[in-house]
Amino acid sequence: MTPKTKLTQHKSGAFRTKNRRGNKDGKAEAVSPPRIIGGDLKGRRLAFRPGGPTRPMKDRVREMTFDLLGTAVRGATVLDLFAGTGALGFEALSRGAQRAIFAERHFPTADCLRRSSRELGLVDRVDVMPGDVLLWSRRMPPLSVDSPWIIFISPPWNFFHARLEEINSLLKALAAIAPDNSRLIVESDDQMPIDSLPARFGFSETEESWDTRAMVPAILHQKRL
Repeated sequence: MTPKTKLTQHKSGAFRTKNRRGNKDGKAEAVSPPRIIGGDLKGRRLAFRPGGPTRPMKDRVREMTFDLLGTAVRGATVLDLFAGTGALGFEALSRGAQRAIFAERHFPTADCLRRSSRELGLVDRVDVMPGDVLLWSRRMPPLSVDSPWIIFISPPWNFFHARLEEINSLLKALAAIAPDNSRLIVESDDQMPIDSLPARFGFSETEESWDTRAMVPAILHQKRL
């Protein structure tokens, strides 16, 4: 398992990591189509729209995510919310998840998810739900509870400031109905105050505390529900 990276807390209450590096030229990094990095489909590329609104998770952050999950992904149902390219959900399918549900509000990006499922031969194991997933807290779509869930929450990072209350409402709504032994993974940046996420949801006696890891500039928060 990847070792924890030391976190420091600034006056703002946000996570900061030591030796944070930025692009001194102020230029955006070139983004290539994401690839699956493990499992049966390792090396396969995903459909991708250059210049679109997605922020693909870096390979090293995704690797840590699945190191944290270990064997829990096998046989699970994956909810890849704010799916973007679907890198997390397709990675989970490659590593043994039985089904993935992708929620994506940008309709052309949702079409890319469908294209990836066809090209990877996963159509029968994928559901794509276009629309704003933050509305699920008001009206949850039908979701199977036959197997534990792996819930990925990786929104645009500014949402943790502009729409934090809605994100937490969604987390609580999902935690209330998640099957036993489900896992929740939230990816934020290190600007998010450390007490922004609910400490406990209180729906399960086996609920664990957040396990928080830093991968500059991303912060991963994992909780067993």
